[in-house]
Amino acid sequence: MDQRQALVSFGALSQETRLQIVRMLVVAGTDGMAAGSIAEKLGVSPSNISFHLKELDRAGLIAQQRESRSIIYTANYDALGGLVRFLMEDCCSGHPEICAPAVEVAACCTLEGSTPRRLA
Repeated sequence: MDQRQALVSFGALSQETRLQIVRMLVVAGTDGMAAGSIAEKLGVSPSNISFHLKELDRAGLIAQQRESRSIIYTANYDALGGLVRFLMEDCCSGHPEICAPAVEVAACCTLEGSTPRRLA
């Protein structure tokens, strides 16, 4: 990820509702969530959710897929992982032991096939 894309991503995440949406979608995993369900869980109007989903999609942090009459939104794990890697790229001036806890947390979830799993 380059600096320009990181800035776009951070800009999208710097709003409370959008950050909540991304966190919900990360928890939802590859099953994702329909926009109506997201709106309901957050107590936000459908038009407001649509606006926020559009911004997150534009930043590349979420993906969407049509299923029947619904659009299902999922977290873009590659983009989110790229954002974490961007932050950690030059970590700790050659002292990786300082960053080890953060790297461990960032690596706790990975996609294997299509199912997120916890690493032991």
